[in-house]
Amino acid sequence: MKEIRQTSLLLLCLFAFFGALAQTSLLQSGPMLGYTDMFETMLWAQTNAEAKVQFVYWPKGKPAEKFSTAATTTRSSDGFTAHLVADQVQPGNRYEYELRINDQPVQLDYPTEFQTQPLWQWRTEPPSFRVALASCAYVNEDPFDRPGKPYGGDYQIFTAMHQQRPDLMLWLGDNTYLREPDWYTRTGFLHRYTHTRSLPELQPLLASTHHFAIWDDHDFGPNDSDRSFVHKDLATEVFKLFWANPTVGLPGHGGTTSFFQWGDVDFFLLDDRYFRTPNNRKTGDRTLLGEAQIEWLIDALAASKAPFKIVATGGQVLTTFAGHETYTNVCPKERERLLQSIEAEGIKNVVFLTGDRHHTELSMLKNGAGNTIYDFTCSPLTSGVHTGEEANSLRVEGTLVQQKNFGLLEFSGPRKNRVMKMSVFDSNGKELWTREVVAE
Repeated sequence: MKEIRQTSLLLLCLFAFFGALAQTSLLQSGPMLGYTDMFETMLWAQTNAEAKVQFVYWPKGKPAEKFSTAATTTRSSDGFTAHLVADQVQPGNRYEYELRINDQPVQLDYPTEFQTQPLWQWRTEPPSFRVALASCAYVNEDPFDRPGKPYGGDYQIFTAMHQQRPDLMLWLGDNTYLREPDWYTRTGFLHRYTHTRSLPELQPLLASTHHFAIWDDHDFGPNDSDRSFVHKDLATEVFKLFWANPTVGLPGHGGTTSFFQWGDVDFFLLDDRYFRTPNNRKTGDRTLLGEAQIEWLIDALAASKAPFKIVATGGQVLTTFAGHETYTNVCPKERERLLQSIEAEGIKNVVFLTGDRHHTELSMLKNGAGNTIYDFTCSPLTSGVHTGEEANSLRVEGTLVQQKNFGLLEFSGPRKNRVMKMSVFDSNGKELWTREVVAE
């Protein structure tokens, strides 16, 4: 009888082990942390076939206090993606979690934790936190790449980013590179987003850092694409499937514009593709952001009480180089309108975060009101590097980087004396430069 019980127990253990292994094989990419606030956190995962997905989570170090998200079944039409809300959380806590597929825990060889934002107002000084930022992530897929030398590489950069243990990451556009077979079908869009998201080196960073994203031309449609792109609503839908921003688009206007707060800092996520005029159009009024979005941005900046106002958009704003898709080149009147509005409204501590250009640099402008505006361009992550010379009279000396890299923002200090530290690291995690700004 004893031998029968031992055999039964062994069989049960083997069944559980192989059951968990089978569910792990259904995981395509993720898990990924999306937005987080005080009372909820968005969790994301992707399977490679239809499956039941759920997350179980508990306060860090207290595995007996388990909570569960709702369960959902992934579908082919949605790229087998799942968005699930952890809503039994309290402000200012860290939680460990596990992903379950078909009711079996998925075995991962790296930590899985998320955090909620603290309730600090009227109680303590604002929290210190760290933001990773980058753009232009090309992942090779030989059958669909251009012939010749691979355009992507140095994927270890995601490991270097993970080792910095940022609280959140801002993806600044060209987060995946749609290619010719992808542009005009839902299947193509889902394939490309899935292929990029499944990169092995990316998975630990996805699982422990909260991710927010904007897009630029390559994850919107063809190169330099604009409002004329016939599949811009499909592009928006797939963006929503693969990212987990708190909102997507201004009410009634479409696009992917969004906003969130982290600690005492406001983040404005702009859409520089959905509303923009074709670059080569010669008649009519030109726009990059569109009237509704630019008016919303000016309103929101004027209303913000944050010590730093972080504005993320795909293309460079401040650079004086009038080439490619810089604001100066494609829409100088709208650029001037935006900068004049910031000056006229007396808005302080505006920091643009931009990508696109395949090099990194910091630009700085002191306006007529005596307030300083920054543009921290950070590019590329894994795609090709731009090594040409460009005349940018607003570039801060010593900040031009022409190799694969990523950036880091660190916010610290008391409420009335906040400091933002900007740093850049190469693909192996070596610091290349750093600058500090004290809120005006």
